[in-house]
Amino acid sequence: MSPEFAITEHPSEGDRHVLAVRGEIDLFTAPELKQVLAESIESGRVRIVIDLTETTFLDSTALGVLIGAVKRLRSRDGALAIVNTEENISKTFEITGLDQIFTIVSTREEAIDAVDPARDGAG
Repeated sequence: MSPEFAITEHPSEGDRHVLAVRGEIDLFTAPELKQVLAESIESGRVRIVIDLTETTFLDSTALGVLIGAVKRLRSRDGALAIVNTEENISKTFEITGLDQIFTIVSTREEAIDAVDPARDGAG
């Protein structure tokens, strides 16, 4: 049985924010993720880490939410990084070509470094 869907927010200092998602992100749960992301961005948290280490599945609806978040963040000079260690989710990103769009790393620390404003000039 897969774990129940949940989003845990871990505010960091400044404009950084970490969202840890557990369970499946699909047609039914993606709207909740979209709302949490929108609220974070609207409140000025434009350096967002989405930790998917406890996520077991994501579908096209979830991918749409993530793409939308990247677009909103880029328009605000923000950044988004994804933490993922799940092989099936990695394959989803690769098959769709979104591994070229998103910054995907294997640890939360790497993701926090990846959204650091000091790195903006490198990308």
